Amino acid sequence: MAEHNHTKHEPNYLEYQGKHKGLLGWLTTTDHKRIGLLYFYSMMTFFLAGVVMGLLMKFELISPGEQIMGAQTYNGLFTLHGLTMIFLFVIPGVAAVYGNFFLPILIGAKDVSFPRLNLMSWYLYIFGAIVVLASQFMGDGPPDTGWTFYAPYSLKTNTNVVAAVTGAFILGFSSILTGLNFIVTMHRLRAPGMGWLRMPLFAWSLYGTGWIQLLATPVVGVTFLMVVAERLLGIGFFDPAIGGDPILYQHLFWIYSHPAVYIMILPAMGAITEIIPTFARKTIFGYTAIVISSMAIAFVGYFVWGHHMFTSGMSSTSRWVFSLLTFLVAIPSAIKVFNWTATLYKGSINIQTPFLWAIGFIFVFMIGGFSGLVLGSLATDIHVHDTAFVVAHFHYIVFGGTGFAFFGALHYWFPKMWGKIYNTKVANLGLLIFFIGFNLLYFPMFYLGLMGMPRRYYDYLPMFENANVLSTVGSWIMATGLIIIIVNLVRARKGSGREIDNPWDGKTLEWTIASPPIVENFEEIPVVEHGPYEY
Repeated sequence: MAEHNHTKHEPNYLEYQGKHKGLLGWLTTTDHKRIGLLYFYSMMTFFLAGVVMGLLMKFELISPGEQIMGAQTYNGLFTLHGLTMIFLFVIPGVAAVYGNFFLPILIGAKDVSFPRLNLMSWYLYIFGAIVVLASQFMGDGPPDTGWTFYAPYSLKTNTNVVAAVTGAFILGFSSILTGLNFIVTMHRLRAPGMGWLRMPLFAWSLYGTGWIQLLATPVVGVTFLMVVAERLLGIGFFDPAIGGDPILYQHLFWIYSHPAVYIMILPAMGAITEIIPTFARKTIFGYTAIVISSMAIAFVGYFVWGHHMFTSGMSSTSRWVFSLLTFLVAIPSAIKVFNWTATLYKGSINIQTPFLWAIGFIFVFMIGGFSGLVLGSLATDIHVHDTAFVVAHFHYIVFGGTGFAFFGALHYWFPKMWGKIYNTKVANLGLLIFFIGFNLLYFPMFYLGLMGMPRRYYDYLPMFENANVLSTVGSWIMATGLIIIIVNLVRARKGSGREIDNPWDGKTLEWTIASPPIVENFEEIPVVEHGPYEY
């Protein structure tokens, strides 16, 4: 991709202490790579906590009746699981970790445009997380509204909703600052010769995501402030008893939260688009089409929020317009899948762990996408709305999409981030068990939804028991795979792996420098002479 000499193994960011040493050196760093790792360690902690909550909920649902917790505890756990996974892992996820670590390197820069703002965004993330988690133990008990905080229940419940929505509001600021930083970095700091159509596609996905973070996040922030104002001051925004409109809350919430799905999935798609050409040993098929489709997803994603509200009493015209737009937003996603497949066609495929994660991503994401069309269609949505079918679709897109891409990107960039290679046989075994468990956990929920089992319920009729048993067993299998994956990576990080700079023969700029990278990435800023992925 560039004329650039291989960097010598000088003291890298892991050894670099700067002004302060030890923990204080990490907490005051402005190095984008260290900040990316701060996000990584924080998010993995919250993710594992969210997994434990999910396992407890699935154990409760293994059969009808009370197993290990009461209804109020289940509702509180359900809300905290959603808040943790959505706001603390999935939305920041790929962008905050790998975007922070690799975006400047991918475009030939020494750091992001605003390094101090970058550190501040992490502190806001941690502060928001602390407030969200503290809401579970303050006041009158954990909020039991679900992660969506639907009005008017979120206004009527005696539980501690104010702290939870305040924490989510603070997390929104972290998201906005990260998006702003990435956009300015790509506009101002690209290496000489790197025009817009020479940027790696992961950078393009972060660009589209950055605009969504910047423009959509303030909407949900204002909405949460309105909830706080109504609870504390009695202003009638959403409560019909005092002149408010609960449907207004749904509109405002989903105007942000559906674009938020693309904040989650666009960087995930970008990471997969880096992995596919590297292991196919081919230039990516349809570079420009993927760029346009990324921006189209970001743009059209603003206009489809109403498909969450088909049963809420919208006008017929609104419903068919939102249904049409929902089907249209599937087109750019399909373009990406076709381009990934075309890249693999006649490629010299090198089957390694990151490639298997990418193939797993495509499989589960397509199931999620096709089931989304069922929910986007007016007639079928009426039948499966607010059933377990929605839970299955949601997890195939959000966890199957973003989660698979997160771990795929971790296995792809692990040698670059830590300078070590993991045991690939153990990694592949962990992936296989994880993949089987994931599908056994969530696929039965499609059947349960079609049969009429409501989502979010603490208990259910005996007719749903068999599929719930399968689903719960699937959660145990998936957790087993996850443990194998994490233990394998931790062992490699601690030194059991062999040091290597470019194990995958990658062609983008990050593979031209040392592993781990030196403090300012490059000894000399590279000059880019052609596009990425040139094989």
